[in-house]
Amino acid sequence: MKEYPLLQQLNNPKDVMALPAEKLPALAEEIRGYMVDCVSRNGGHLASSLGAVELIIALHRVYTDEGDRLIFDVGHQSYAHKILTGRRDAFRTLRLEGGLSGFPKREESPYDAFNTGHASTSISAALGMVRAKHLLHEPGHVAAVIGDGALTGGLAYEAIDDGGDSRLPLVVVLNDNEMSISKNVGAMSRSLSRLRASRGYNRLKRFVVRVLETGTVGHRMSKNLEGFKNRIKRFVLQNTFFEEMGFTYLGPIDGHDIPQMVALLREAKALERPVVVHVITQKGKGYSLSERNPEKFHGIAPFSPETGHVASSNTPSCSQVFGETLLELAQEDERIVAITAAMRDGTGLRPFFERFPDRAFDVGIAEEHALTMAAGMAAEGLKPVAAIYSSFLQRAIDQVYHDVCLQKLPVVIGVDRAGLVGQDGETHQGIYDPAMLCAIPGLSIYEPATLSELRAMIRLAVARGEPAAVRYCRGTLPEGAGEEPVVYGKWATLRPVSDVVILAAGPLVQIARTVAEKLNCGLVEARFYKPLDYGLLDEIRKQGCKLIVAEENVAALSLYVAVYCPELTVKPLCLPDGPVPQASAARQRTLGGIDEAAMIRAVQELRAFHG
Repeated sequence: MKEYPLLQQLNNPKDVMALPAEKLPALAEEIRGYMVDCVSRNGGHLASSLGAVELIIALHRVYTDEGDRLIFDVGHQSYAHKILTGRRDAFRTLRLEGGLSGFPKREESPYDAFNTGHASTSISAALGMVRAKHLLHEPGHVAAVIGDGALTGGLAYEAIDDGGDSRLPLVVVLNDNEMSISKNVGAMSRSLSRLRASRGYNRLKRFVVRVLETGTVGHRMSKNLEGFKNRIKRFVLQNTFFEEMGFTYLGPIDGHDIPQMVALLREAKALERPVVVHVITQKGKGYSLSERNPEKFHGIAPFSPETGHVASSNTPSCSQVFGETLLELAQEDERIVAITAAMRDGTGLRPFFERFPDRAFDVGIAEEHALTMAAGMAAEGLKPVAAIYSSFLQRAIDQVYHDVCLQKLPVVIGVDRAGLVGQDGETHQGIYDPAMLCAIPGLSIYEPATLSELRAMIRLAVARGEPAAVRYCRGTLPEGAGEEPVVYGKWATLRPVSDVVILAAGPLVQIARTVAEKLNCGLVEARFYKPLDYGLLDEIRKQGCKLIVAEENVAALSLYVAVYCPELTVKPLCLPDGPVPQASAARQRTLGGIDEAAMIRAVQELRAFHG
């Protein structure tokens, strides 16, 4: 690894404060080089963190008082913050088992004030902290750093509405790089574009305010001219959203100019009222490969820092297969539309957007809106398919129930990243949606064990014209060949029923196959969480078999089976009650007690206990 002489001098934020201002640009370059070195080994969210380096240095030059707090929305842009807060050496363990989290984490450092990982939460959390400090008469200021991508989330607007009304000293730093993961969409993105173009107006505004607030006469003129200033602002800027919501708007400024940001952040902090500081940054800044392709380097696996090359597999991912299959269906049926929430690449929908731009909708980071909009489309005769990561679908469970299922509307949800997701850690595991979705009446839940089953299930779910969720894992599955056709509500018997039957779903089917062959067990693939295959369960019950239910989730299928067949011996093999730490997916299965060794023990224990 390269030498980083300035970084070696910094062990805590006080050292950052002590560094001469003229050395800060060099520090920013060292931080970028160090991030590229570490992320190229471990993978991670690189482009966003590269773009926020100067901003984070400036924040650590201003928010230095006792009780000051920095909240990073999502947190994927906070790598420089980790490096500058005593975790420089530990940063080499980023995203590794037992190492640093890829997101802010209170358990990891006192400088991580709030755990984040999902978008649009920062302003709400920061406002809660400001209110707590106010009520408890405690010192300190709070700043929420939110990207323009996260600003598409409805939760951010709920917090802005409340925060502006509070009149409390809440500072919102809008880190505007014109992107979330992909290029930003929506009216707010266009609104911010107009604000970016208004730098001349803002320089004039600050000059006039400084003149008017100098001396008694100036104060009197300022008061009398307030309405006139506002009329000029509406005429010149034509965008006063933040100020009309109760925030003083400062900016936009160059997010890579540290002295300018320090000055404006100090001004915002001193105002003691709600303030938005708008900074313009470049995603991927300082690393040419990332500057040219920030989407690729948003979240990236280990790569060559010289070429940017990532080792790839010839096998298509589940997301690719989902996107390809949906595109084929859309060519056959013009009523099919695709919806995503800022994840057109991650969910494999990019080809659909290119082929059918008028039938593809990226709503930004707004999962609730995505599903209720899909319900509205379905109510008018379209066939919407919404692709959403499992961990983000958690935000829209009410929409699945209230807007889709109660009305029996034909909305199909592609639940991407279902199951264990590896190094992204606790905030991104796709292990909770089955427990939530199984409780919703009228929803069919599919889970394939092979790519060919995934294709068939998407086709079947769309054809049936009812609420449905098709779950599929991150990465890929075996291609599959010679399988039983996918029939609605029917499981697949892969090995004949015997004294012990393993009922497995999704990626665990291949592990269960190995165990069943070693121990001469029955094996059934649960292709559906709902509906259950009641006929096959009755057969297992009548033969007096013991059942092991293996699922890569917290208990869902196993509980559902146990409720339907209370007289059946059911041993759940699922993830325990508690967050799953970052590690490889294979290691997470071992830690969670659902790997091959755990299955073998379960079979042996059932046979020993029941003779």
